[in-house]
Amino acid sequence: MNQKDKSAFVALVGRPNVGKSSLLNKMLNQKIAIVSSKPQTTRTRIMGILTQNEYQLVFIDTPGMHKPKTTLGQYMVRSINESVMGVDACVLVVEADKEVGKTELMLIEKFKKSNTPVVLAINKIDMLKDKEELLELILSYSNLYNFEAVVPVCAIDGKGVNELVDELKGLCSEGGHFFEDDALTDQPEKVLAAEMIREKILRLCDKEIPHGTAVVIERMRTREDSDILDIDATIYCERSTHKGIIIGKGGSMLKKISTFARQDMEKFFDCKVNLQTWVKVKEDWRNRQALLNNFGFNQKDFD
Repeated sequence: MNQKDKSAFVALVGRPNVGKSSLLNKMLNQKIAIVSSKPQTTRTRIMGILTQNEYQLVFIDTPGMHKPKTTLGQYMVRSINESVMGVDACVLVVEADKEVGKTELMLIEKFKKSNTPVVLAINKIDMLKDKEELLELILSYSNLYNFEAVVPVCAIDGKGVNELVDELKGLCSEGGHFFEDDALTDQPEKVLAAEMIREKILRLCDKEIPHGTAVVIERMRTREDSDILDIDATIYCERSTHKGIIIGKGGSMLKKISTFARQDMEKFFDCKVNLQTWVKVKEDWRNRQALLNNFGFNQKDFD
């Protein structure tokens, strides 16, 4: 370990659907966090690792801050609170065409209590027709908190992303790197595969379906006689009617979900993937602790 190497743990926080996952993927130049137009897409703290020469930034992509309505929702909010309190810096991601709201004010209060260095990333600047609006928004936020920097960005085309990374490098401290320099994420491959499937459900299914689904990878193994990766996955939903929608007429929807997920998997794992998916019903699983445990959400996260 080179003691001159520098690192920082950085949490990406903000309201749902502001583009935190898209921003993370753009900074890493690799898709590891799922992206959807639906709010509360991210459920867990996906960790992404960016190493450039002596600098290593360890990003934590948190769920969007919201008022929880289920036990799963409580877990998501808990993970946000823990992330804000346990990192070297935060990136508050906001939308350029939205005024300061209750969520941002709540997060800023948490920043003040923890005395956390925060960079403000104003995303979706491509949505603004009048750039004067951007200046007004910057002034509004600057009056609320002493941000280390304010960086306008567009997570879609990458504008401002390099500038954001440079600002975060300035918050790194010496002491070596925590991960290997070629590491991309701390997430197990099974988790990444499950998230790829869940993203397709979020994108393709009706709005009442996606947040009532969970994906579990039952098997993930490379064949001995080839480089084909066999993956067996089970999609759990809360109602039999939802099961029918996910499967679709003649299995058409499930086939579409599986095909798009398989394409992402092959690109990420750099090999041929044989993906088999099944759909099962587990009623009200988001409020059943035993099932949440089985799906990877630990009891301690709800205490």
